[in-house]
Amino acid sequence: MVVNTAAAFRPIRTARRRQTQEERAMEAMIEAKGLKRTYKARGKSIEAVRGIDLRVNKGEIVGFLGPNGAGKTTTLKMLCTLLEPTGGSATVAGSDLRTDSVGVRRKIGYVSQAGSTSPEAVVGEEIVTHARFYGIDKATAIRRGQELLAALDLGDVWKRPCGSLSGGQRRRLDIVMGLIHEPELVFLDEPTTGLDPQSRANLWTHIRSLRDRLGTTVFLTTHYMDEADSLSDRILIIDAGTIVAEGTPAELKKRVSGDAVTLTMRTEGDAARAAQIAGALEGADTPQIEAHVVRLHVPDGGRALPALLAALTRDGIDAIGVDVNRPTLDDVFLTLTGRSLRD
Repeated sequence: MVVNTAAAFRPIRTARRRQTQEERAMEAMIEAKGLKRTYKARGKSIEAVRGIDLRVNKGEIVGFLGPNGAGKTTTLKMLCTLLEPTGGSATVAGSDLRTDSVGVRRKIGYVSQAGSTSPEAVVGEEIVTHARFYGIDKATAIRRGQELLAALDLGDVWKRPCGSLSGGQRRRLDIVMGLIHEPELVFLDEPTTGLDPQSRANLWTHIRSLRDRLGTTVFLTTHYMDEADSLSDRILIIDAGTIVAEGTPAELKKRVSGDAVTLTMRTEGDAARAAQIAGALEGADTPQIEAHVVRLHVPDGGRALPALLAALTRDGIDAIGVDVNRPTLDDVFLTLTGRSLRD
């Protein structure tokens, strides 16, 4: 039996658009407690995910970061009902992960890293076929598909083969497929992997529009730190199967001890003297000297730099290069775990 769910979705969309940001923040789209996954391999138990707690609120874009082997993909698969947890509990889009996995699947969209379209298939036919799996009638599928394609700047590809699209267009088509049943929550697994910088930046705009225009909650995994920084309202960092940090990008960066200041001097003697002067700045850590280069951290580089340059000038020292860098998310992970997110 084919069920027309179009009428049911429209009131939900309207209600969500009327909610204020504060009201959405009070509702949990994902809430997990003690979620874990243990594998058996060669007679041994391997804890891929070690009892994590996490919460994603309605209307958020949440970045989920971690190096390979950290438990990121395992967690994502559990939340998408592709892998059964071996411990803990979770609700996703209001449905219990263990007792109502079908309810979870009806309410979420999932865009895998590998993509979901066949190169030989025609775009419109692929969208309609995917929509029919959710019990959506053909006319509604066509209308929704064309609206989503237009919203993602793909309005002219309905009759084209999927294989004729560019990489960026294929990724946007994957997102259309994940949204055709109007899910409240969409999981995007490495959505911009393999795209050129321009296509990546373009897709970022469209991902933001999912939340801003459609009210969709977005759970995003990525290895690109600039992507997570630009898109995420909040970030969760996982390592060795546990959540090691969470917060807004700005909050996480504050956990790194200040801004990095790099001074390039003319001589090693100038570098040694500059290190003494820089080390006397309020809140500065112990400067590190490498040949002609001095490196240190200060709480606020913008405020410290004028005072530092003035002190160097008074001492007759001329720096030939000065750099001030804010902490990055990779710096955060390096501080927390001793290794890079890109490892």
